[in-house]
Amino acid sequence: MQKMNSRNKPPLIPLNGPVRHAVDITLIVIGSLITALAFNLFMLPNRIASGGVSGLSVLAQSWLGAEPAFTQWALNIPLFVLGVLVLGRQYGVRSLLGSFVLPLFIFITKDGPVPTTNPLLASIYGGIGVGLGLGLVFRGRGSTGGLTILAQVIQKVTGLSFSMSVVLLDGTVITLAAFVLGMEQALYALIGLFVTGRVINSLEVGFSSTKVAYIISDRIEEISQAILHDLDRGLTKLNAQGGYTGDNRTVLMAVVGQNEITRLKALVRSVDPGAFVIITDAHEVLGEGFKREA
Repeated sequence: MQKMNSRNKPPLIPLNGPVRHAVDITLIVIGSLITALAFNLFMLPNRIASGGVSGLSVLAQSWLGAEPAFTQWALNIPLFVLGVLVLGRQYGVRSLLGSFVLPLFIFITKDGPVPTTNPLLASIYGGIGVGLGLGLVFRGRGSTGGLTILAQVIQKVTGLSFSMSVVLLDGTVITLAAFVLGMEQALYALIGLFVTGRVINSLEVGFSSTKVAYIISDRIEEISQAILHDLDRGLTKLNAQGGYTGDNRTVLMAVVGQNEITRLKALVRSVDPGAFVIITDAHEVLGEGFKREA
């Protein structure tokens, strides 16, 4: 779509090979460390069991006095073996690495200072930290094991969707939290779980403020030249058909930065004040002129 052809240019980091594997391992380790810090600084001291094996370890400490890291190891190892047996060898080094180093970091950082004893703040900032850490782990094409593996086993065995399996498992943990820790703590856990999910989703799709503009006009060629030369952006011409008239026409699609939206609208208006323009968000854009895949 951009004027410069990037088809023959390799990505900054190859999709496979030793460099890619090293980057993946680094992301998994750093993400596990961030997750462990968020767990020890916010979640555990405030008894927020926001789903997953980490939530079960909070319940185990509150109920039985068990060390959270040991609880997580005790659950992660058999779940990892179950995943390999039922789902195959795709649960390889990366999943095993995350399943091991996350409890290790939780054990190493367990005596850190507690920034807040306010459970609402803890659920929010803990959710942000856990989401950031897990997002990096997923960026490294890994996982921290736990109930994610069990959810995929349930999906394969029962036919339930993966998302529904995750909801059922996390819902079970939070329901247990209501009985063990009280209803109020379970509500804080829901907040933490929601924040974690939002942060992971933002990391997956990106934080880009890039916009996509669709332009319908009778003066397509003039608008195209204005975008190409005055705005210095590439564009794509899409073949379309009017829903009411049935006439064939061309729709322009242009990807621009947030700071170029005003200029784009002014250019279109200067050529055709009656042009129909749709502008929407693009969460992540890869390619020449924007971000290159890492």
